[in-house]
Amino acid sequence: MLARALRLSHVLEITFYVILVMSIGDTSFAAAVPLALLIMLALRAVVIAVSYAFARAYGLLAPRLSARQRLLMALGEYASFVVTFTVIMPFERWWMGDDRLQAPTDEGRTAAAVAKRRRPPILLIHGYGCSRGAWWWLRGHLEAAGWTVATISLEPIYTSIDNYVDPVARRVDELLAATGAAQVILVGHSMGGLVSRAYLQRYGDARVARLVTLGTPHQGSELARLGLGDNGRQMRPHSPWLQALASPPASVDAVALYSPHDNFVMPPALLELHGAQEQRIDGVGHLAMLYSPRVIQALLTVLEQTAARRPGAVSDTGEISNAADA
Repeated sequence: MLARALRLSHVLEITFYVILVMSIGDTSFAAAVPLALLIMLALRAVVIAVSYAFARAYGLLAPRLSARQRLLMALGEYASFVVTFTVIMPFERWWMGDDRLQAPTDEGRTAAAVAKRRRPPILLIHGYGCSRGAWWWLRGHLEAAGWTVATISLEPIYTSIDNYVDPVARRVDELLAATGAAQVILVGHSMGGLVSRAYLQRYGDARVARLVTLGTPHQGSELARLGLGDNGRQMRPHSPWLQALASPPASVDAVALYSPHDNFVMPPALLELHGAQEQRIDGVGHLAMLYSPRVIQALLTVLEQTAARRPGAVSDTGEISNAADA
């Protein structure tokens, strides 16, 4: 549904710009189309610039970056914004296809290979205003590293976060049934981390090995005051919904990866999750976390640590662990 809406909105937007350009100047249709595309891209650059202006106002204590680092960060965030919302999500089915889930086959495999295949599968939960298409780049890297990965699209996009919990529960059940695993690892970007925590609060952690969040506004974001829908209001700093989510806190082991230079979650202190392990990754924008090699490497490290702590896990020396679940 979101993909169709994005395609329609892009067509209408470009059509409007073409008509505008042709009406202002003596411009042919053939010349107006590329100008319309440039206007479209320029307005998205303005959106990113405004987000960083807000972030600077609310993030005065964030670590300082050099001019070159700031430029590269802004360009990376702009590219991530354009690619995600203009190229991938409108054509999600082309880019994503179906999730590749299957129960592991142990026949003919060594004990180490069997143990590696029995690592918990991963469920990726996207953020506000997005769809499963946001995970295209990161999902490919996780699969290349040998992980079984599932995704979900949360719709409608402007509703209460609580309404996403049951669909996530059904997707967890489907993933466990398809892979034969006992637990999953939940990885949530932005609002997806809050959805994951809401799932844990309602259903408990029996089926979750670990929670990893990327740029999640655990305590809200000042930018959410401009957001639409119930979920936008729920992500305002210290909202009643966020306070209820924190009491009682989820008991599952959690890791929060975040950037103090996040241009959507501000101020940076609101990215912190009490009781979780935290890892700061400087110089990365909010959407760029989905494409950053440093974030991907940090996530893979956390995932490998999670797998290594489970019974039957493969150590760096190739030995099989019999440790109890963490």
